[in-house]
This record gives sequence, structure tokens and C-alpha cells, in this order.
Amino acid sequence: MLIVLKYGGNAMAAPPAPDLLLDDVAVRVAAGDRVVLVHGGGPQIDAELRESSLAQRRIAGLRVTDAATLAITERVLCGTVNKALVRALRRRGIDAVGISGQDGGLLLAAPFAPIDGNVLGFVGEIRAVRRAVLDALLAGGFTPVVAPLALASDGASALNVNADTAAGALAGALGVDAYVVVTNIERVRLRVDDPSSGIEKLDVALARHYLADGTFDGGMAPKMESIVRALESGAKRAVVCGSGPGALSGAIAGNGTVVTA
Repeated sequence: MLIVLKYGGNAMAAPPAPDLLLDDVAVRVAAGDRVVLVHGGGPQIDAELRESSLAQRRIAGLRVTDAATLAITERVLCGTVNKALVRALRRRGIDAVGISGQDGGLLLAAPFAPIDGNVLGFVGEIRAVRRAVLDALLAGGFTPVVAPLALASDGASALNVNADTAAGALAGALGVDAYVVVTNIERVRLRVDDPSSGIEKLDVALARHYLADGTFDGGMAPKMESIVRALESGAKRAVVCGSGPGALSGAIAGNGTVVTA
């Protein structure tokens, strides 16, 4: 089974979630599954920006990224977070390799268009996925760990891309058996503050409806948008799940919110 696993920064920041999830990744890989782990790092970037006394601003959920913010984002995602995950997987006997969307031109992007006249800076909109680098790593028995930075189409700079968007684009391009989104809630909710409103199953058409009417907003909106893109681009199914014990195996078994085309 081929799996793209999106591991959000909020889930990562909630101990003991990292250890529990990576334990489960190791179980799946040992059983013969191929896993591509795409990670976020928003809370970790926020902390570094505060430490550097740099202003933080978001427009439509996207981080406005000037040159100084990009430098910190690249350092945190490609260095601190990515390599910590690689080391943790290696300790579990997994041949993990850390890359970013820049490596091998994996993710090619163009600068995001201004939103209501607001320029986002070094923020990218993915235009192409060159999956060859992932194919080569997976064929060699490696587990890729991908930081969500893209390469500008002209090769001139890195571009910051939303981690959910990056994961969904990779899941679709790879035609995965399962695109699993790990977050800090057990299921997608119709009412964000009401755990009893969790949804077990939905399809792309209903997901689009909830995105359009605002039911899915805040941090859930980019997750569901990435899922819609993945399913429409070739992924077979997607699951949104929490980060508890056995989260990945549970998601493969259908525990969470299952989304189908």
C-alpha cells in the first residue's frame, strides 16, 4: 500500500503524539507499506518568528512571507523539524530520507497572486509535481520525509507553500491508496467546537458543498481543499484522523473521516 501521510505542526506539538504516530509509521513500513510523510511546522515557525521579533501576518490563512520570514521558515522546516523526524524514524529502524519540495524540482510553484491587493511575498502556488525523486526513493526502500517548500518555476528562490496543499498535490500525483491527514481532532466536524458533530464519511461533492457554505473554515478548509485536489488528481481515498495510538493503522482501517471521490 502506498500512503501519503500529512503530519500537521499542531499535532506534532502535542506530546506524546510524535512518538505514538512514528511508532505506527514504523509498524506500517515494516509490514511492507510505502509511506511518504509530509510535515508542517506552523507553531514551530511562529515561535522562531517571535524569538526574532518579526511580525506575523496571515491573509486567507496564508503566511505573508518576506525574505526574513522565508529564511526562518526554510531553516525551521528543512532543518529543525525535518531532520528531527528523520532522526526519530531512523531510531525506529526506518530508512528515512529528508527532502523538501525543492529537491529534484519535486514541487514547482509560481508566486501566489495578490489577495484583495495584498502581496503575499515568497508564497507559492503549486503548478507542477515532478514525482521522479519520490519514485526513486521509494523504489530504493527509503521513506521520504518532505518539508513543504517549493522551488520557483524559474529556479530563482524557494517559495513557502501550505503543507496541506503540498501533501494533497503529492498524494494526487502519486495516485496513492490512502492520503491520511493527521490533525488534533479525531474527525472532521460540522461544528468546530462540538465533538459530537464529527463526520464518518463524505464524498468530494459534499466536501465541496461544505467548503462553499463555510462549514469547513479555519484550519480545516485547506485540509479539505487538499483532499479534494488529491482525490480528483488520482488518490483513491483520504482519511482525516487524530494523532492517538495507532492513528495511521486506524485511519487505514477507516477510523476517522473517510473521504472518497
